[in-house]
Amino acid sequence: MAATRTHRVAIVTGASSGIGRALALRLASTGYRVGLIARRGDRLEELVLEIESAGGTAFAAVADVGDRAALHRAFRDVEDAIGPMDVLVANAGFGMPTHLDPVNIDDIENTFRVNLMGVVYAIEAALPGMLARRRGQIVAVSSLAGDRGLPGEAAYCASKAAVNVYLQSLHADLRGRGICVTTVCPGFVQTEMTPLDATLTPFIISADDAARRIARLIDRRRGGVHRFPRRMALLMEIVNRLPDFVLRLIMSC
Repeated sequence: MAATRTHRVAIVTGASSGIGRALALRLASTGYRVGLIARRGDRLEELVLEIESAGGTAFAAVADVGDRAALHRAFRDVEDAIGPMDVLVANAGFGMPTHLDPVNIDDIENTFRVNLMGVVYAIEAALPGMLARRRGQIVAVSSLAGDRGLPGEAAYCASKAAVNVYLQSLHADLRGRGICVTTVCPGFVQTEMTPLDATLTPFIISADDAARRIARLIDRRRGGVHRFPRRMALLMEIVNRLPDFVLRLIMSC
């Protein structure tokens, strides 16, 4: 099975930690040549060494996904080194609480710059080549938080909701053009961004588990929206029906 993927290229943003790192390792282990993009070059180099020591192929390029010019340069460098991409995983994400008095506008702008525009810039870099080749897969890592505005998380929830709708439109626009569009909406995943208090993270899964699920969607070229784990997705369906005052009360406990 892996031999069929030895000439395929996957580029993963936010690859220095969390889901991105776990997914890069998993894709490399199944034969993909993996491009790694993130801000922390030292971590990327460590990941390249880990992949290569296991017999895989990887190339790292440092860029902030919210910097359009830098991100496009990183994509060009990766493709020059390991070939044109077959799979884009726009995974890089950022989260900070949203405050009201005063409004932490810098954090809000950065949340949208990374979570939304970072996805848009990555797709902008990937799409021309995929359209020319009439094949490819675009995967964006969103969140179940995009289904409902949660207290204290206005910017994060809104940025993920915007990603969901953007990918939904792309899914329709690219139908019949050989490009699969996949939106991934995990619940809580154990990463550096996740609170340590287990009561705040029900049904949390590991980054490796999330990567396994995403890799399976890539392997099967499954388009559309995919929410997991199932118990958390079902819980969010209930949360979506709660009045605001009830949700505030629950989250303040």
